[in-house]
Amino acid sequence: MNKKVAVIMGSDSDLPVVKGAINSLKLYEIPVEVHVMSAHRTPEIACEFAKKARDNGFGVIIAAAGMAAHLAGILAAHTTLPVIGIPCKAASFDGLDALLSTVQMPKGIPVATVAVNGAENAGTLAAQILGVYDETISNKLSMIKEKMANEVKEKDEKLQVEIWWKM
Repeated sequence: MNKKVAVIMGSDSDLPVVKGAINSLKLYEIPVEVHVMSAHRTPEIACEFAKKARDNGFGVIIAAAGMAAHLAGILAAHTTLPVIGIPCKAASFDGLDALLSTVQMPKGIPVATVAVNGAENAGTLAAQILGVYDETISNKLSMIKEKMANEVKEKDEKLQVEIWWKM
């Protein structure tokens, strides 16, 4: 399948947040393109990107923005691809404004939304979406989830030994 993921941020100041998504996608060996586009300052560019995204080989779009956070919504309005929104924490409202702007979409224009600054989960969700039709990605997801489960089991075993010895 070899679909790629677009990671679009409203400002280059969002880069520290979106690095989590980029790293997550690299973990699954999914090609990623990263761009800065603004729903308010460059709306024509953002809309045109979304309209052409499928033809340009993208399978998912991740959009990160803070404050008014309209980027994910404007991209979703111009594509049929899945759009995942990352609300970014800004100086005011602790990111709640961005969360509400991202998640409160009108009927017919959904945006899957992760936690405030939840970029790693955005990358993983994009991998899960692409993994529906790509067995290589699906297998990597399974291996990583198994690894996480084993790490929790090891921590529990260690805790049980520590508690037993202290009693």
